[in-house]
Formats: sequence, structure tokens, C-alpha cells
Amino acid sequence: MTSPFLLPDAPADLAARIRAGGAVAWEHPVTIDTYATGAPEALPVFSESRVYQGSTGRIYPLPLIERIDAVKAPRAWDAFHLENPWVRLMVLPALGGRIHVGYDKVAGYDFFYRNNVIKPALVGLTGPWISGGVEFNWPQHHRPATYLPVDAEIETAPDGSVTVWCTDHDPFARMRASHGVTLRPDSALIELRVRLHNRTEERQTFLWWANVAARSHDRYQSFFPPDVRFVADHARRAVTAFPRADRPYYGVVYPARVDTAHPDADRLDFYANIPVPTSYMILETRDDFFGGYDHAADAGFVHWADRRIAPGKKQWTWGNAPFGHAWDRQLTDADGPYVELMAGVFTDNQPDFSYLAPGEVREFSQYWYPISRIGVPLHATTRAALSLERTDAGLRVGLASPTRHSIRIVARTAAGDRVEHPAEVGPDEPVIVVLDLDVGSVRDVSVEVLEGELSIAHWSAPEESGAEPTVATAPPAPHEIASSDELYLTGVHVAQYRHPTRDPEPYWREAVARDPGDSRPLVALAAQAYRRAEYAAAQELLTRAIARQTRHNSNPADTEAYYRLGLVLLRLGREGEALDAFGRAQWSLPWSAPARLELARADLRADRPDDALARRLDSADPRAAAIAVIALRRLDRRAEADATLARALRDDPRDRWLRSLAGSPDDLDGRTLIDLAGEYRRVGDTTAALELLARAAYAPASDAGDTRPVAGYLSAAILLERARLDDAATARWRDLDGVFPAGLDEHDALATAAELDPNDPTAPDLLGIWLYDAGRRAEALAAWRRARHAGGDRAVLLRNLALATATVEGDEHSAARIYDAAIRRSEGSARLLLERDILARRLEEPAESRLARLDAHPGSIEKRDDLVVLRADLLTDLGRAAEALDLLDGRTLRAWEGGEGLALAARDRACLTLARAALARGDRFGAFAETDRALSVPHSLGEDRHLLDSLAEIRYLRGLALGDRAEWAAGVDDPADPVRHPERVVDAATAYVGFCALALGDEDRAERCWAAIEERASRLRETADRVDYFATSVPELSLFGLDTGHVARQAAELERLARAGRSAAGGRRPTLVD
Repeated sequence: MTSPFLLPDAPADLAARIRAGGAVAWEHPVTIDTYATGAPEALPVFSESRVYQGSTGRIYPLPLIERIDAVKAPRAWDAFHLENPWVRLMVLPALGGRIHVGYDKVAGYDFFYRNNVIKPALVGLTGPWISGGVEFNWPQHHRPATYLPVDAEIETAPDGSVTVWCTDHDPFARMRASHGVTLRPDSALIELRVRLHNRTEERQTFLWWANVAARSHDRYQSFFPPDVRFVADHARRAVTAFPRADRPYYGVVYPARVDTAHPDADRLDFYANIPVPTSYMILETRDDFFGGYDHAADAGFVHWADRRIAPGKKQWTWGNAPFGHAWDRQLTDADGPYVELMAGVFTDNQPDFSYLAPGEVREFSQYWYPISRIGVPLHATTRAALSLERTDAGLRVGLASPTRHSIRIVARTAAGDRVEHPAEVGPDEPVIVVLDLDVGSVRDVSVEVLEGELSIAHWSAPEESGAEPTVATAPPAPHEIASSDELYLTGVHVAQYRHPTRDPEPYWREAVARDPGDSRPLVALAAQAYRRAEYAAAQELLTRAIARQTRHNSNPADTEAYYRLGLVLLRLGREGEALDAFGRAQWSLPWSAPARLELARADLRADRPDDALARRLDSADPRAAAIAVIALRRLDRRAEADATLARALRDDPRDRWLRSLAGSPDDLDGRTLIDLAGEYRRVGDTTAALELLARAAYAPASDAGDTRPVAGYLSAAILLERARLDDAATARWRDLDGVFPAGLDEHDALATAAELDPNDPTAPDLLGIWLYDAGRRAEALAAWRRARHAGGDRAVLLRNLALATATVEGDEHSAARIYDAAIRRSEGSARLLLERDILARRLEEPAESRLARLDAHPGSIEKRDDLVVLRADLLTDLGRAAEALDLLDGRTLRAWEGGEGLALAARDRACLTLARAALARGDRFGAFAETDRALSVPHSLGEDRHLLDSLAEIRYLRGLALGDRAEWAAGVDDPADPVRHPERVVDAATAYVGFCALALGDEDRAERCWAAIEERASRLRETADRVDYFATSVPELSLFGLDTGHVARQAAELERLARAGRSAAGGRRPTLVD
């Protein structure tokens, strides 16, 4: 089962530099046992209502990958290595540029979790995700491109430092991010240098977290600054004290877990104490560090970043209990559990998004270094980490440093005692000294570590912070909000935080309904319309906003409306009016730089390079330098152009447009080639744009999708502008598998092509996909019907037609027939079978027909674990529970994060169905054996029970089988008991707590169960069309919208159980409840 990989030795010349104290970097593949991922899904996935880490789980235009091989095989991974005398690092560019190895050569310790296999689980936004090392999460949590490659290169600086740079364009907004992992000579300090560039025309939202994994066990401790008193859950939906939790958190009543044998069981800083999947993010600190310490290895690491821009400090764990251990097995073969110690920049929670303005560049750094032998630090900087401990012999001081220093440790007590100790400290030489000071606790002493007169670390007891932070609440519905200002800001919050189930537009529409000229919601609505390519609607909204803003003041302080109007008018082909709007937009600073950039682009399109050069463009935006280079070249000022380009590349050597202008032969993916083509097209260089699109038209399809047909249509759009109609017609046709158009340029090209050629099925087919993702679903349905009428018959088109027929027209019966045609056309697509069954459940089709549909495609069922679980459930429904159990126990299954419990529930239901059948025929021992089987969860199921999962139904049936009151007593003392566990959502399991109570003769407790069940059923009926505002992970795709019928059936089942309980109460004898 174990398969450790070997790190290659540095080449001889580099090894000599390491021995001399230098830092080196080199590229060399590493062979790692790998569980391969399946092929990307050919169907577009419209998942904007899916809940992922508290934000939208929208993945379009990326494809979904839902299959992981069950058997590993060796694979050579391209790897970049960094090493100096103290630290060894390995970066994997094919997996998002993550650091996979962080090794302390002095302590012989992996301070970052080293996963010796690449074993993805279904945790990522688009499916595969691996644990270990450091993942760089941008522009939303768990990095949408975490399983996609980055471009990587090595940079050596004059000071001897080496950096491995990783760069890509994010798959959604196409912003650029670069992160550079830097090692310096004679220092164990690791610097991560980050550069973010919003290379789009719109303001974008983002978050950025470094997700560090650390191997954990009973003696692993996460540490945060000592002034941290409270931590919060995702979206601040819950708060508890820290480090000792003083209230229920994630359903665990931590104070109740403390006893004389476990006095620290309420401490959240130790992995050992947390039994369920748990996140916590600190709320306030005056310090800049945190990290983790392995008390067994006497080693750990420190993270440091400026808290004023990097306030995020978080721990996550799967939990130290069977549920979490099952996830550990999903993600590694033998390397065990880990905790994540995440560092957030421009964010302090998840979700918590910041803004990047058009053209804006942000740069920042994060730092880590290993520590050993000193214990948990009370203070740390990039120069030193300081620990203190009161001992019988005096004050034990520990000091670790990533660099060498001659220091003085100065300690003072409140009584005026002072001790000074000189020492040498370095990466291989921590200081451990006991000072002769008699103190009651470390709070009674202050310590300063000085290098000369410079303080490099210090300690004094922090002052008590203020009041407990408030818990977030869900915003009211629009009609419940009193002020227009609050309506506008609530909409801003929902949009900025990318909420999955709450739409910002109703808030803004309500504000406009109250005041039709309210400019802020009008601009917000216009921005939304523009992103949907509803240009005329956006223009009308912006015109109204400008009319209000300029009614009394012709020079508004905020010119966003003018800037957005310029963008809209450009799309409408009204360039002269657009330039006038941009001209007004540049009158206020926030929109001046993007407006001047658009004016300079227009100058180049109109062959006015002198005018383009005269624009005062933002020198920090690499696009400004690119425009200057192009303008100088057109003026034949080659030397100036070359010097400008050289300066720009020194400032930002990884900008793809600058590199293209320099003639760099970069091997770029199809989507990045399209990005570059757009840059050239916007400055009128259609020849360069067409050359890049020609490359994109032959770029191979990848796990990020296939851009080849879209490149053809974009080429066609340029050729049409140049009146090359014959060339345009031939440029449009390509195979369409896995093609997901994105961005306004692609919408416009497809819309033009569809309008020009009514006999072309391809353009409306792809246009419909774009429109459906944008929320223009009725128009998408019309486009797909047109594609069908023009002869389109691919399975993806039929599926899309079926989906829109159900969601737009509400005709689920017709949608089912079209789905059946799509399944036949695809020869049994596994994804189509799953979607068809979701529709079948909504239509309440009988289990027999649903099972027959699956069994007609046995090969497809083998491709999807959720189809296996579905088939098992159907077998149980049809009285074939033994077959269901054989099916579930006969293969290894994988769950989506947040979707755990489906396979376990199917297995439990099959076991308990067999147990009931055995009881019905008087076979008490057979019934007991089946309940035993239910309690014994095989590892192959891929999941295990959560601490708060109920066993009441199993206990009830075991009590019936054995006549054992102890089983019923255990069933009453169950997480589903609404009295003892009011924090848990009442469900059917609560009924079995009631049945166990009845069996024990406790009718009062049973009645409380029935009342709780009826109250829950009533709430379900009242909120059947709502999802919990603070839901964190709901992986179901909600293709057809929330199934209110399913919710109603849940409510009816709860009511039935309550009636059955009350009926049984009169007899006071345990009965077999179905």
C-alpha cells in the first residue's frame, strides 16, 4: 500500500553550490504513484446554484471530471526543485503550481505534509483535488484550476536567490496570477511572491489563500497569536472562544467533553480534540504570525505575513474520528491525516471576496520557515520565533531563526528583575536557555530579542480584547428591507460574495421600483446585463443612471456609469459615442486609467499611434506598456520600442502579451492564445490576432476544454470585419465535443455567425450553451431549437434541449422524451443516465422503469459511483436488498465532499430492509446479523459515520431482535434526540429515538420527538423553495431547480412517522415500524 517517492539529488554543479551555502533550483521529473483521473465530461455543466465552500459552485466554462481510477500506477511528473543547506522544496506545475514537498534538512522533518501518492478525491470545484503541500487558492477557494497546469520557469537573482515562477490565466474571468517560490542563500526563509493582474475591462472579485497542509496526530498543535480569543466558521455563521471552545461548535458540545481524564478536550488547537470536519478562522489579532508544531517530532513551521493586507488565518480538519479517517483514506494510501493551516490575503473568511479594478496589479509576499526544538512560539517575525515556558528552574526561552544572528535576549519582570543573555542563533542552531527568573506564568514577564539595537522578536502579555464578535445573519428578502441604501448594499454583498442561491438583482430591482432614477442600483443592474450580453438593456439602464447623476451636477464624482456606457456602446458598434463616454469617464480617478486604456486602444485601431502614446496610461498595467510598444513600432521608433519593452519585461517578465511582443515562443494553451488574440484585435492588429487564433484552432483539447471551434468562429468574426466572407465561412466549422464558449467576444462572434447563416447548426448550438450559462435560458432554448432544425443531432444538443424544455417551459414529460433520445444518441452516456433519473424522480416514475433504464447500460453504470448507489437504492425498493448489498460491498466508492452519506444510507437501508424481513418471519438472529452488518462499515464504501449521524433506527431494530432494553437506551441517547441535541436538524431518525423511548415506556420523551418532527415537517412545507443561506457545501447540481415535490414528500414522510409513533404509543409494546 505504501509507495514513497524519491527526491532526485541536485546535479553535481548545483550540489557544490549548496555545500558552499548557496540556493539552487532545477527542473527534474519525479515518479509518483498516481491514481489517474477520468476524461472530462463532454456535457456543459450549469451549476451556478450548487453550493461550494459557501459560494457558487459554478464551473462553466470548465468541464467536470467525476471519475478517479481505483488502481494507481507510476507516473513521471514534471517537477521543479529548490534547495539550500537548510530547506528542500518541490513544486509541481502540472497541479496548479503547488508546493508538494517542504522538507527541513536540519530536523529531518517534512514541515509541509508530504503525500507520497497523487490520490485525487472529489473535493475540487471541478472534481479532482489532492491533499498535501501548499495549494494556492485563487480567485476562489480550492483554486478552480487546481488540477490544471501552469507555466513554470526558474529565475536567478543577483543576490543568489532562486525563484520558481508559476503563471496562468484564471479559467473564469481570465485574470493573470503569478506566484514565485523563493529560496535565498544561507536562509531557511521561504518567500512566496505573488502578482495578480486584472487584465479584463471589468472590476472583478477574488480571494487568495495559501492552503498549507501539515501532517497531524494526537500531538500536533496549531498555534495562533496569543491575543486570539474568538474564531468563526465560514461566513461567520457561528463563533466560539479560542483555544477552548466554550459552546457547541459544528454540533459538538466541547465543554461537555472535558473531564478529569481529558482536561483539554475542549481545545481546538489540537487536532486530536476535533471529531468532525471543522473550519475556524481567527477574527482579531494584533500580530502577523501563526503555524503548526509537531510535539512528537519537536518541529514545525511559522507563517508570517503583514496582517494589514493578510488577515486570514484558518485551520481546517476532516476530524479525528471515523468520518474524517475515511476522507484520509480517500486522499492518501499511508500518509495519514493532516490539518490545513491557511493564510488569506485581502480576505479573512471563506467566502470573503475583495475587488480588483480593471487593469489593477497587486503584489504581496507570504513567508514560511521551519522551526525545531523550541516548542510553540508566542511571537514570531521573519527573523525569529520566540517561545517561553515557566519551569521550576526558571524561564525557559526558545528561539529559532531562519538566518544567522548574534543576539541578546533581555527579559524583565513586573517586579523589576532583569536578565540578559547573549547567544548565536541560526537555521541549524536554535537557542534553548533557562533564565534565572522566578515568575508565576509567562504573562508576568516581557522578553525582547535584540540584534544590536534592532528588535527581531518580543513578548509581553496581550491586553484583553473587546466584546465578542457578532454572528452573521442572512439578509432579509428585498421587500422586507426599509431603505434603498440597504437594498443596494445587500445586492452588492450577494454579488461580491458570489452567493450560490441568492440573486442580487431582486434587491436592486426593488430599489429601482421605489426610485426609478436611483443611479447606484441602475449601474449595478447594467453591469449584470452587460455580462449577459444584453447590451441594449444595459445602455438604457446606464442612460437613466447618468441622467440622475448629472441632473444638478454635470461632473459626477463617480464616473463608473460613463465607463460602462463606453463598453456597451463599443459592443453595439457605436465607437464614436463610446469614445465620448470614455472621455467623460476619465474625469474621475477610479475609472480614469481603464477609460484612457480604451481610448488608446481606439487610437491604435484608427491608426493614430501618436495619440495613443499621448494618453497618460497606468504605468503599473502591463497592457499600457504593450500599447506603447505597438505605437512606437508603428511610428518606426524601433529603439524606443525595444527599450520600452525591455523595461516592461523587467517589471513583469511573465505577462503573456509582453512576451508575445518580444517574440517569445511560449507553448500556450488554446484559451490563453485566444486571450492574446483579443489583445491584438483590440488595438487593430488583426493579422497577429488571426495568427494566434490559427494556433488556437489546432491546440489540443485538454482538461480545461476544447477551444478549437470557438477559435474558428472568432477568426470568422475578424474576417467578416475585413469583408473576407468566403474565408469566414470556412473558418467556422469544427467538431464540438467538450466545447464551452465563454466571454463576450465569443458570444458576439457566435451571434453574428448564427444571424448570417441560418443553415449552420453549429453557431446556434454553441450560442445556446453560452446563453444558458448566462441566465438567458429562453433564448438558449430558441437557439438550440434552431440548431436542431438546421440538422444538429449530437447528444449534447439533445440533452441541452431537454434541460431547457424542463427549466424554461416546465414541460418535464417532453424533456424526458428528449433525454431518452440523447441517451440513445450517446450510446448510454453515464452523465445523461444520471440526469435522466433525476428527472424521473421528479416525475415520480416507478422504480421498475428507472432500474430497467439503468440496466440497459451496464457499462455506463460502472463509470459512475453515484449510478451504482442509485441502482442499489432501486434494488432495495424492489425487494432485492441482498443484491443491493452485494453491489455496494463489491467495489470501491468515492463521494463528493459535502455529498457524503449517500452510499452509507443506501447500505443501511438495504441492511435494515433485510433485518425487517427477518423479523417479520421470526428470524431474530438473522435480523441481528443484518444490523451488525449495518454497523460494520467497510472501507471500500469510501465513507464512514459522522459523529452526529444517528444510529437510532439500527438500535431500535436490534432491540426488537434481542429484546434488549440496552439497545433502546442507546437509541434514546442518540444525536437525533431533539432534546439533548437541539442544534441537529430533525429528520426521520428522530422518529426512531421516539420509538426507542416508547419501547422503554418513556412516552413523554417520545411525544417530544413527535412534536419536533411535526414542527420540522411544517417548516419544510413553509420553506420548500429555499436553501440555507449559510450552506457551505451542497454538491448536487440542481439541474432542474429545487425539487419542491421531494421536499413535500419529506414532510409527508415525517408526518407519517409522527402518526405511527402516536398510534404505537397506545399499545406500549415495541412494534416493527416500516
